[in-house]
Amino acid sequence: PTVRRTPIRPLTAAQVRTLFDGVRGDRLEALYVVAVASGLRQGELLGLRWRDVDRERGVISVTHALQRAGGEYRLGDPKSSESHRVIVLAATAASALREHHRRQAEARIKAGPAWNDLDLVFARADGYYRHGSVATHELQRHLARLGLPRQRFHDLRHCAASLLLGRGLELKDVKDTLGHAQV
Repeated sequence: PTVRRTPIRPLTAAQVRTLFDGVRGDRLEALYVVAVASGLRQGELLGLRWRDVDRERGVISVTHALQRAGGEYRLGDPKSSESHRVIVLAATAASALREHHRRQAEARIKAGPAWNDLDLVFARADGYYRHGSVATHELQRHLARLGLPRQRFHDLRHCAASLLLGRGLELKDVKDTLGHAQV
């Protein structure tokens, strides 16, 4: 059988600015900003813990990924050995994470004893694991509202790669940032 492949059309730099402006203040703003700035996989983002983030230096250590097995969520190893990596974030993403941490601290106080203390950066309002399908649905809702082309969450990874290459980074450096085994 023939598999129909849709060409990948990552967001342009101008479209990324429109997205970032359009989600400013949204509870998932930092998720989208960090996704585009880092090229992390959705599971790596949703499994990111605060202990793996140096907010002051703007550095993320990728040590886990959120996985779903038998209807249960758990943290597991990233996709490959190359996926264990340290990423220095752009100033925009580091700033978004600091603001997100502040907002999450407020949400944690509001939730009180209902808060699940899993140390997750991109947790739900009760501190529990965020479903990837919900994050994707929210992204697509924002894109439609802003008049931007439909994207899968994974397409933000392609966007990150395109933007990094557009800034003149070497292929090997982009490969290492994305956690790929080969160029």
